[in-house]
Amino acid sequence: PVPSPVPSPIPSPVPAPVPSPIPSPVPSPVPAPAPTTTEVPPGQCSTERYDFGEVLRLSNLFYEAQRSGKLPADNRIPWRGDSSLGDVGNNGEDLTGGYHDAGDYVKFGLPMASAMTVLAYGGISYEDAYKSAGQYSYLQDAVKWGTDYLIKAHVSPNEFYCQVGNGDVDHAYPGRPETMTVNRPAYMLNANNPGSDCAGESAASLASAAVLFKDTDPAYSATLIQHAKELFNFADTYRGHYSNSIADASKFYKSDRYEDELIWAAAWLYKATGDN
Repeated sequence: PVPSPVPSPIPSPVPAPVPSPIPSPVPSPVPAPAPTTTEVPPGQCSTERYDFGEVLRLSNLFYEAQRSGKLPADNRIPWRGDSSLGDVGNNGEDLTGGYHDAGDYVKFGLPMASAMTVLAYGGISYEDAYKSAGQYSYLQDAVKWGTDYLIKAHVSPNEFYCQVGNGDVDHAYPGRPETMTVNRPAYMLNANNPGSDCAGESAASLASAAVLFKDTDPAYSATLIQHAKELFNFADTYRGHYSNSIADASKFYKSDRYEDELIWAAAWLYKATGDN
């Protein structure tokens, strides 16, 4: 038999050459925008994330909203009015003014004095910052509103009203301070009813305020030092816990020691007077 012919191999197709990609034109670099100048509010650094000048402004307004007594003509809280104009001592002493406490209307002496000390301390430590923020004079006003009242409450060298208003009676009243007519007794500390913590903290408050006002109101600073010295001597001579002498205070701001307030007051008096 004749063998079948062997088929010729079919040549593989040769792939067509792939053309090289044409490079796209490189765009010209876009110039960076020129820096713009933004006006920075007074008292605020351009790199600050938060406006602490506004924080100080609102903090001062908070204290102004807590004021008790006859409000000044430049009152900045439009919804507040005069309140507690009948606050008097056991012998008719004028005890108007000062600050209401914690959203109610009692004037508790120990926390009020402590707040004034810390406010004055901030103004002394950061005077330039307060001034840069435009808040230094408002800070002084806030401190003076409290220390004016503490001076009123210090009716003699060894007599000091540490509280006006009864906590239970006050908390049962649901209205505004401007329309309040509840009874507001005044509670005095004296040699027989000592309160080294309340009197000592009040001495610290007045002494620190004396430092705060020494350049702007030297006469007021001298008055503050006089009362601070007398209150410190009273607190140191007749030692005791104020909340043992004022039973109502023990329900709200009970104290179990007074040494820290005496040391605090002594330190502020030394800073204010240089007298050891």
